[in-house]
This record gives sequence, structure tokens and C-alpha cells, in this order.
Amino acid sequence: MLTERLIEDVLGRLPYLTVGVVGDLFLDRYLDLDAALAEPSLETGLDAYQVVRVRAAPGAAGTVMNNLAALGVGRILPLAVIGDDGEGHELRQALDALRFVDQRHLSVTRDRRTPTYTKPMLCQAGHPPRELNRLDIKNRSRLPADLEDRILHSLNHLWREVDALVVLDQVSEEDCGVVTRRVRQRLEELAAHDPHKFVLADSRERIGEFRRVSLKPNERECRRALSQADDAPPDVLRLAQRTERPVFCTCGDQGILLAEAPRVEMIPAYPVNGPIDVVGAGDATSAGIVSARAAGASLADAAAFGCLVASITIQQLGTTGTATPEHVRQRWRQVQGVAHG
Repeated sequence: MLTERLIEDVLGRLPYLTVGVVGDLFLDRYLDLDAALAEPSLETGLDAYQVVRVRAAPGAAGTVMNNLAALGVGRILPLAVIGDDGEGHELRQALDALRFVDQRHLSVTRDRRTPTYTKPMLCQAGHPPRELNRLDIKNRSRLPADLEDRILHSLNHLWREVDALVVLDQVSEEDCGVVTRRVRQRLEELAAHDPHKFVLADSRERIGEFRRVSLKPNERECRRALSQADDAPPDVLRLAQRTERPVFCTCGDQGILLAEAPRVEMIPAYPVNGPIDVVGAGDATSAGIVSARAAGASLADAAAFGCLVASITIQQLGTTGTATPEHVRQRWRQVQGVAHG
């Protein structure tokens, strides 16, 4: 059971930990649009939105890194591939702004584009920012063999340096991102040889293809991995038995279904009032789970800590939120006050 003492123990140990983040590193570029300044285009007659601010932040695997850094993890080692382009320059600048991010395993190449989510945010007085249609840049060709070999080589070195590892397979197209078949296979081999090192994998399309590492699917991803019907309860226990590691299945405002064979339990979410923005909530949950687990928390307490972190970030509107140690403490006091009120 999560307690104030346990939370303080976790937060106190994080500065001494090293966490690796393997996967697809995106640039999140926010364009803040002032609705009051929109003017019609003389050429098309369409509204021309006026950008009043541009914000850049590491996205996808970078969102996990943002959260790890905000929580106070002492050293963060990303293993990723980005392009030698303008977006890549912006992304490296954003990484430089994060404390304790060691970029030695970051490959920069002219052979790939830097994956980018451009998010126009329409800002109107008296209303929360509203995201318009997103503009995506992704690589849709297979990762070149020389880059894949470089990732595998770096992974061997990274494994020896980290206390825990997060794997984020963001790109939908098979073998077009960092987490290819060969990378999954090597992760399985490393985890089988060193089962006490905590590894948490998250994948939009291929969560069922990981073995010997803990998984963090949502309900849809869990069903898909097991070929279940859309309305069936996710069989998280079967997925845990198949991967031979615990499964943390996120269930929205219900919490996390935690499966460690032969047991399944629901770790409840922490209720939130008012408007929310769930963008990045899954990555915040991953960062919370891995941080707590690497700091020595039990599986159930790590899941609860992940829920607590996510309940903070979803209240930050119009951005991909993060939670600092003080945010965590304040939120815990709030939760306890509601529970005892």
C-alpha cells in the first residue's frame, strides 16, 4: 500500500539511479495560435491562424524522459536514432535543457528524418487550449541495417550501466522505428540472462511480441495481443504468463490491472476533478512505475505510484505534463485529505 513514507523513500533514492530509455524519440512542437488574431487569406479565403509562440519538447520516448527528469532520476540514458536536420537540432536543444540526460547513445544521421509531432494549439480567451489537426513526420522505410547494428551494439553497453530500462515502441510501421525485431530479440536475451533488472515495454502495435520483459499495454492493446474480442475483459494474466513477467494494463480512470502469475489485482486510479488532458498520461505512468520499481518498491506500489504521477500530469492542459517531487507530495496530501475528509 502506497504511504507517505514509501513515497519519500522512492523520491529520496531517485537521484542515485540510472534509467535507460530505448525507443522512438520524437520532437513535440507546439504552435500556440491566438484565435483573436486570425485573418482571412487573400488567396484562399481560409482563416490564416497566427502563431504567437513556438514550444519544443522531447516527445514519445522523450515524454518518458521528461517525466523521469522531473521526478529527479539522477541519470537518464536514451538509446535512439534521430535525423541530422532542423527538427533534430531542436530536439537536441530540448534534451540539453533536461538535467542529467546523457546523449552518448543517441545516433544522429542524415539517413533518417527526426520524427516530429507538430501540434497547433488554438487559444481562445476563457477556454482551455484546443489541439487542432496534428501534423506528423515519421520514417516509413525500414531502419537501415548499419543503424540497427549500432543500436544493438549500444544496447549491450547500455544494459550494464542502468538500474532499469523503459522501452517505447512508438512507430506503427514494422521495423521502421528503433525497436525492431532484432532489438526485441536482444532485449529478451538480456532480460533472460539478468531477470532482476526491471524492464518495462510499451508498444502501440506489437506489445504481444515482447518476451521476458514487463509490459504496459492499455486494454485495447492487451486484447489485440491476445486476439480477444473488443468487448472482452482483457486477459492480462494470460499475457503475463506468455511474457513470463508482470503486466501493468492501464484502464483509464479505473487504474491499472496488475498481473503477476497466478495473481491479478486492480490498482485503483486517483480521482481528478475538473478538465483534463490525457496526452502523455501513459508515458507519465511508465516513468512513475519504472522510477518506483528501480527504487525498490513492490510491483503494486510501483503501479500505484504510476497512477499518482499520471493524476498530476493530466491536470496540465495544452501540454505534455510532468510531475516534480513537490507535485507528488502535494498530490499525495490532497489525496489523503479527500480520503480522510
